[in-house]
Amino acid sequence: MKLRCTACRHSAGRSLASSQAQAQSRRVNSPGLFHHRALVLIPALAGLVALGCVTRLVAQESTAQRHATATNHLKRVAREMSARCLEDVRTLEDWQRQRAQRRRELLDMLGLDPLPARTPLHARVTGTLERPSYRLEKVVFQSSPGLYVTGNFYVPRNAPRPLPAILYLCGHSPHPRGAKTQYQDRAQWFAARGYAVLILDTLEFAEVAGPHHGTHNLGFWHWLSLGYTPAGVEVWNAIRALDYLETRREVDRTRIGLTGISGGGAITWYTAAVDERVAVAAPSCSTFTYGSQAEHWLASGQCDCIYYVNTYGWDFPVVGALIAPRPLFILSGQQDSIFPPDGYHAVFRRVKRVYDLYAGGESDRVREVDEAVPHSDSPLLLAEARQWMARWLKNDPTPVPLEAKPALPPEEPEDLACLAAPPADAINDRIHDEFIALPARARPRTRAAWEKRRDEVLAGLRAKVFRWFPAEPIPFETQVTGHRGGWSARYADFKEVTFATEPGVRIRTRLFKPKNPPGHPPLLIVVKPGGDLVYSSDFDEWLPLFERCSILVVHPRFSEVSLGDAEFTDLERTAAWTGRTLAAMQVWDTLRAIAWAVEQERIPATRMALFGRGEAGVLALYAALLDERVDSVILAEPPASHWRGPALLNVLRVTDLPEAAAAVAPRGLVFLRALPAGFAETQTLLKRAGRARSLRVAGSLAEALDLGRPDRVAAR
Repeated sequence: MKLRCTACRHSAGRSLASSQAQAQSRRVNSPGLFHHRALVLIPALAGLVALGCVTRLVAQESTAQRHATATNHLKRVAREMSARCLEDVRTLEDWQRQRAQRRRELLDMLGLDPLPARTPLHARVTGTLERPSYRLEKVVFQSSPGLYVTGNFYVPRNAPRPLPAILYLCGHSPHPRGAKTQYQDRAQWFAARGYAVLILDTLEFAEVAGPHHGTHNLGFWHWLSLGYTPAGVEVWNAIRALDYLETRREVDRTRIGLTGISGGGAITWYTAAVDERVAVAAPSCSTFTYGSQAEHWLASGQCDCIYYVNTYGWDFPVVGALIAPRPLFILSGQQDSIFPPDGYHAVFRRVKRVYDLYAGGESDRVREVDEAVPHSDSPLLLAEARQWMARWLKNDPTPVPLEAKPALPPEEPEDLACLAAPPADAINDRIHDEFIALPARARPRTRAAWEKRRDEVLAGLRAKVFRWFPAEPIPFETQVTGHRGGWSARYADFKEVTFATEPGVRIRTRLFKPKNPPGHPPLLIVVKPGGDLVYSSDFDEWLPLFERCSILVVHPRFSEVSLGDAEFTDLERTAAWTGRTLAAMQVWDTLRAIAWAVEQERIPATRMALFGRGEAGVLALYAALLDERVDSVILAEPPASHWRGPALLNVLRVTDLPEAAAAVAPRGLVFLRALPAGFAETQTLLKRAGRARSLRVAGSLAEALDLGRPDRVAAR
């Protein structure tokens, strides 16, 4: 047995011998796998001319190479985010100045800002079990109306009152009668030694169940657009469980400890960080940095409940700093494949510095223990956690002996059940769609009211959706990879180029210019979706345009290959750890393409249109919204909502596609062939704002660009 117990700042432990292999991706040939695209802001795009961009003719870059470097960029961003976490905290005053703001941010990233209403718990005991050393009560309460929580409350016999209490949060151990049945030995041990214990089922593995693995394996990408994580529901249930414990006369509300393993460990971290009624915390097998998670490519092994929605781009040690100076014990397995040692050791080192600032020296209120076990509570880790609780809740330093197996016999799961059947009014199975309190949709009826709302939308996008945008632009480092456009060269001058959009990220574009243009032809920027390029010659739709219009075809990162579901899921979830989505990065790439065309290629921005089909239209829409140089945006069959369309972190807390489309006005908004029914709201908003003429329907791209054919104004 290898034991590592750390009570001081040091660099500890071995890293994983090797990174976990990436999940194999299943090749999907459907052109509809351009799953999610994003919105962007362009403060970093100003001044690119001064960067001294250089154009070079080089050998053809590999599509696979661009794909790999874009993937590695996510790892680098996560690694850098971890490296700078809490580096600005050098004194206790430094931390105290930002602590309240960090707590608000964590609540926001859990979907708990503002907190839901503390409605009546309607708590009831549905049955009891009498045992020699304790009484077990079967407890049901509603953390919010219809959100049912089931658990068992253990009340010890012959112990001095009021009692110290343990709130135990279960991990992922499925059973139809709830996860509490699988972790009952933890509650039994504490109850037999004089603690009141409330052990809760998780939302997922409960008597009244709801989903946890939404983005992990269900394709619920709208969770990202909502800014939803099941961790928020679990933390709220734990907060209300603390409310319930405060109603029990047996419990000393000043001596409540919180512990749990895996998902329960993660919720222990978050609940202790936001609710100071937690006097002591001991999370097990649940400690990570985003840099470590990305480096080992662990998205495929993790439930959604492990993570907050990382809007503000900070790392897990901040959660530990929010718990300080209350006692915190970090327990881990050296062979844990999903919470590897390099991650949990880094968290301890950074959190320990904050504890030491509170102590004015070496703090004894934070410890770390790991041993050579996988993702599980070993007898040693259980004993260490129990001794930690005894020390801080009972002032009892007596060592706790290791138990190879539980001393008390387990109860039958049916005997621990709280309910005969799920209540008819339960919302647990749909809470993921209702938990985030979305703002009421504005209905401005005047131009002034609409302009005010438009400003609010743009501000919300900057604050909640695109905070991650680079503060400074980088040189384009343009590379010309070819001048041969096949038979398209008979119609237009052609070149293929790649350029940088972020450090290490390069995208491919194809530029067609008329051979004998009449004056300054308009520029059409075509955003290509992933899987859309079946053959190298995909020009048919543009044939009427070649002699009258410049065309820049943009292939954003991750769009040049057809992503299998597994690879897409790993990429999207890893991106979310860094505060972005694939769609958001692709919108940034589109904005960089606009800047490249105008500032390096010197194409006049007097008449510039963006075009996208399907979900690529969402990229074009947001790029047009956010770069005023774009004269119009042309959409073909776009999705009508982020509930089904591309995922952007928190975007549904700010706006949705019909309103975002209206915000393009007074510039042009053109739909090809028909106005989609889902965008009727766009038409209504523009009509009320006196901008109805901004919206048009055109039969073709040539018509949309005013290239010799009259447009048809959408019916008003």
